[in-house]
Amino acid sequence: MEDIRILISGDRAVSVQMGSVINREINRRVLMLKAELEKYPIEGVTETVPAYSSLMVHYRPEVIRYRELSDEIRKRSLTMGGIAEEKKRIVEIPVCYGGEFGPDLEYCAELEHTTPEEIIRKHTQHDHYVYMLGFAPGQPYSARFEEPYGFKRRETARLSAPAGSAVVQQDLSDIIPFDQPCGWNIIGRTPCEICDYTREEPFLLRAGDWIRHRSVSPEEYREIRRQVRAKEWKPVVIE
Repeated sequence: MEDIRILISGDRAVSVQMGSVINREINRRVLMLKAELEKYPIEGVTETVPAYSSLMVHYRPEVIRYRELSDEIRKRSLTMGGIAEEKKRIVEIPVCYGGEFGPDLEYCAELEHTTPEEIIRKHTQHDHYVYMLGFAPGQPYSARFEEPYGFKRRETARLSAPAGSAVVQQDLSDIIPFDQPCGWNIIGRTPCEICDYTREEPFLLRAGDWIRHRSVSPEEYREIRRQVRAKEWKPVVIE
């Protein structure tokens, strides 16, 4: 197993680097280390935050010093089990594509020399793996491994993309949890709340999940949105 690198990140955190590229194998190692530290906790560690190829470990320096923490993390990385057969947790996310909800859909189709329907097919036919949550609370950075788009992000970012926007570039896909700046292409919008602090578990998705986008009509969008606001909607989860 490739040796890890532990970098100082301020006076209360270290970044455990598991590799130098973005791929599922390294990301699964990151999530395995996170699970190992949760199963066998280190006294003084307060939180672990996974990213593409690293794990941020927050700790209390008055309880454990950097050198001791680094040694303990290395021990956990050596004792964690091999990568077992993956068990998928798939969360179905309804998306209304195009029109007012997806202002970049037709432009993306032009870039690909294809139709809007083909852009939607690629987005809905293949499940997307959630590498991490970041930028905004609960925001899933995900990728699919089949039929990537050829276009990249927009040349000029929007100052505000609406909450729920489904945004894409190449093989990557993201869902915007709040109204916020975004430089990716908006092809649709979900009526779901990706982050809702009134729920016991605020985040709809978590690192290691898979997203299955489902195309819905504007009428279905509005009905699901009504259910979400009334706290009646529950996501379809396949495990």
